[in-house]
Amino acid sequence: MSSVGIMSQVKPRALADKTTKKVLLDAIRMAMYEQTTAVRANTGTFNTNRYKATALIHDYDLLKDKAREIKEETIKRLPELIEQVTKAFESRGGKVFYAKDAAEANEYVKSVLMSHRVSSVVKSKSITSEEIHLNAALEPAGIEVVETDLAEFILQLADEQPSHIVAPAIHFSREKISALFRKHYPETQEALDSGEELTDFARKILRRKFLGAGAGISGANFIAADTGSIVLVESEANIRMTTMAPPLHIAVAGVEKLIPRFSDIPVFIELLGASGTGQPLTSYTNIITPPLPVPVLDFAGHGEHEREFHLVLIDNGRMAMRDDPDLKEALYCIRCSACMNVCANFQTVGGHAFGGESYSGGIGGAWEAGTGSLEKARFSDLCTGCSRCVPNCPVRIDIPWLNVVLRHRLNQKDADRSFVDVVFEGLLPSEGVDRKASFQKQFFAHYAHTAKMAMQMPKLSNAMAGSKIFKKALRMMTGLDVNRSMPAFPDSTLVTEGRKLIDTLPTVQKGAQKVVVFADSFTNYGHVDTGLALIRILNKFGFDVAVSDCIADGRAALSQGLIPTAKKQAADTAEHLGEWIAQGFHIVVIEPSVFALFATDYRHLLPRSNFMHLKAHTWEAMHYLMRYVANEDIEVEAYFDVEQANRSVFYHGHCQQRSLGLAAPTIDLLRLIGYDVETSSVECCGMAGSFGYKEDYYEISASLGRQLTGQIANAMGDKPDVIVLASGTSCTEQIHDFSHIKPKHPLVLLESILK
Repeated sequence: MSSVGIMSQVKPRALADKTTKKVLLDAIRMAMYEQTTAVRANTGTFNTNRYKATALIHDYDLLKDKAREIKEETIKRLPELIEQVTKAFESRGGKVFYAKDAAEANEYVKSVLMSHRVSSVVKSKSITSEEIHLNAALEPAGIEVVETDLAEFILQLADEQPSHIVAPAIHFSREKISALFRKHYPETQEALDSGEELTDFARKILRRKFLGAGAGISGANFIAADTGSIVLVESEANIRMTTMAPPLHIAVAGVEKLIPRFSDIPVFIELLGASGTGQPLTSYTNIITPPLPVPVLDFAGHGEHEREFHLVLIDNGRMAMRDDPDLKEALYCIRCSACMNVCANFQTVGGHAFGGESYSGGIGGAWEAGTGSLEKARFSDLCTGCSRCVPNCPVRIDIPWLNVVLRHRLNQKDADRSFVDVVFEGLLPSEGVDRKASFQKQFFAHYAHTAKMAMQMPKLSNAMAGSKIFKKALRMMTGLDVNRSMPAFPDSTLVTEGRKLIDTLPTVQKGAQKVVVFADSFTNYGHVDTGLALIRILNKFGFDVAVSDCIADGRAALSQGLIPTAKKQAADTAEHLGEWIAQGFHIVVIEPSVFALFATDYRHLLPRSNFMHLKAHTWEAMHYLMRYVANEDIEVEAYFDVEQANRSVFYHGHCQQRSLGLAAPTIDLLRLIGYDVETSSVECCGMAGSFGYKEDYYEISASLGRQLTGQIANAMGDKPDVIVLASGTSCTEQIHDFSHIKPKHPLVLLESILK
């Protein structure tokens, strides 16, 4: 049987626990064969709608700041808020149980149901109940648990775990749902072809379950500690039925779902729907203060009952996360799914690969580690650090950093040495505990070191890189995929050629602003022409230009979770650039991932004062040029041959550049000069530096690369003269690998039309 056939028979639940790397890789293959089309279409729709919905919120950034502030206050005051909400519920006759772990929570819920002789429970969607495996704890006691959310109902029939926090069955097509219903209900004569027919069929089944249930179990989106009010948002009204139809309501929630005040609720309601599904407001927003003061309708004929309410507040690792200086930030999550919908890798494989037993996506790793074990967070390796999730998160969680931390901890946990690790131990300059990381991790973490060695004999290095034998050897040692083309090393570096060029350029006016081009390793050892183009443009604009030394800046080390190494490299870089700043130089950076490192990631690696000082004096190259043109009211015709700019270009902005809002200045400058610019709509090219080079992840990277090059092909159509542009090194290589088009950097294009 082919591998496709084998993977099509694998149940996602069998691949949920990704404690081992093999299970993770099997889950990726399963998802690529079975789920990519549906997941990519559905997450893409959510993501597009999110952009539209948040654009309509006039105070969006202020709301995000407020939400972050409230969540920070919540986690800081958590023990106090637990006491407060307990008093609020108990004063009304409700009952609160604090469960230290999953076993305590399950036992309490089971005991409440059995004391009421409940045999059938209706349950609304609750990721927390998935975390504690509540259904599996109740069913052996003879208690039927019916999932009433349509997607969860589908998953219950299929015996699968959710693949998405908001849309758990996002990987199912309409045809697959129809086949599932016919399998489980073969007696039905109803047509089950359209979405409406499938929904109507499920509604009829679930309505009977609602009317016969003795209890309803819900989660909680938020719980106001001062009033004991619970917020539950939904799209199907099944939560209203779950919390109101049966006489007994049990809410199961993690302690982080508390918020201090009832007045805080509107902030989260406005952000939640827009961030998750792109709705201005969810279809049904329930704010209830249980036990509800309304009579019970005795649908099941059990006789009269008083309403009864139980809140099960669950720790299960959360208080330990609260004390963890890094994982604490995950507790701010409001479960909106924006980080999943925007993530290119999640769009490709969904939560059954990029996820664990309960939680998925970029934020999921921290939750699996915090509520389970570190090894269960192994899927966090699928976070490439592209940062597209960061501006999408309504509470500003730095999800890429959480995953760097998990990677670092896993590097120490996976310290068993392979033959390759032993043979090459100490070959690369890793710091401290980073020497325990696998040779593969260390190899990809030290690109600046290996590139410098290769540049001693660039022609020989290029010949070796093109050799099949050498590629196979690298595959065995480093896991590099043999299908990936190796970028060619130039004959000389940017530092050498740039300083030679500066000596030949016209002298600028005395007192001109001094600018140093940072020779990042990707440009210095790869895209020298881009660096030279920037030098010529800066000189033409009248700047006094210099080129820095090339030193490892920490970007590659950070991507592999080598935090001590990245800290050392960050300190060295900050010291070197600090010397330029002291002389009055502005720092201009070409590679967007390195600029993002200086502008955001260094806050984790440097003392705050050093980070802020460097950030204040550093600019991304195209932004720096556009800023100068705008501030000085420059007539572009004086510098560029605008007649040559009467052409169409297709521009793919680097993901980290876009996250920082810096793709727009590139587009603005190109259009100001006269180019007709069309842009890509993919969130990330899929390369992410080392990610796409690894055999384990090549197919994900390739899928995203083909998606991008497909857009380029559509843009070019029958216009072969369209110029393809890309700002990042990885983007350039990805496009070249899957289209054989060698994109230009926008700087190279602008330099070509300098007067």
